[in-house]
Amino acid sequence: MTTEDIIIQIFCLVDDQMPDIKKHPQAKLYPSELVTIGILFSLKSGFFRPFYRWLNRDYGNLFGNGSLPHRTRLQRLLEIHKDWCDFLLAEPTFFTVIDSYPIELIFPIREGRSLQQVGKKGKDKGRWSVGVKLCWLLNDFGRVVDWDWNTMNVSDKKFNPIAEPLSEKSIVLADYGFRDRDGVPENMQICKKGTWNQRMFIETAFSMVTLVADLKRIRHRLAKYITARLTYVTAMFNLLLQLFVKTHPNADPYKMSIAEFSL
Repeated sequence: MTTEDIIIQIFCLVDDQMPDIKKHPQAKLYPSELVTIGILFSLKSGFFRPFYRWLNRDYGNLFGNGSLPHRTRLQRLLEIHKDWCDFLLAEPTFFTVIDSYPIELIFPIREGRSLQQVGKKGKDKGRWSVGVKLCWLLNDFGRVVDWDWNTMNVSDKKFNPIAEPLSEKSIVLADYGFRDRDGVPENMQICKKGTWNQRMFIETAFSMVTLVADLKRIRHRLAKYITARLTYVTAMFNLLLQLFVKTHPNADPYKMSIAEFSL
């Protein structure tokens, strides 16, 4: 599958799942095109400036009748309309799994140099980092049902409210990091190490976005752009899992693979 084929397939999946949102008369991009561009940026990773040059030079003819908005305007549009990605979240299943994923923003030696700094210091696999945590709630098919983020210094129990809306729909499997002496949501099951091995597929999901989307470190500094980036990353992951099932109809529906769609 060529890069152009991947872009077209992603756009088709986005357009099929989004509601009929009217295009602004002065806008160059349709809503589905804008969401597709945000997903492509999350997939290609890196800085937005080289991504924009690549997209405008090689595939600009696929968007906006061959004319993309200016780079800075496109960045603002992606941040403003990030909520459109909520239509791409998956439905919960009887069992869901929750876990967090640390993301580095800056090196620890740079901590405190800017008043706009969002990340906080925490440990990631025994190494001090300054950044944030992404929390995903996945269903049985490995797709994201809900998500949130916070600074790296907070405990995973801060993400427990994600599970509460699913109290009558799903049992949420979590590790000891989500324990809370004040109590956990009634539908959350704290699992001992070595039990409920079904929880391991969330580690597979985080490994995928590390290798394919280079998510272990991001370059954004403001909270609103961090939120936008993680929103499109979440939508990207769900869309690529759907694309894998679409292109491999005979594969196990529970198999998770997105590497072949890497840009």
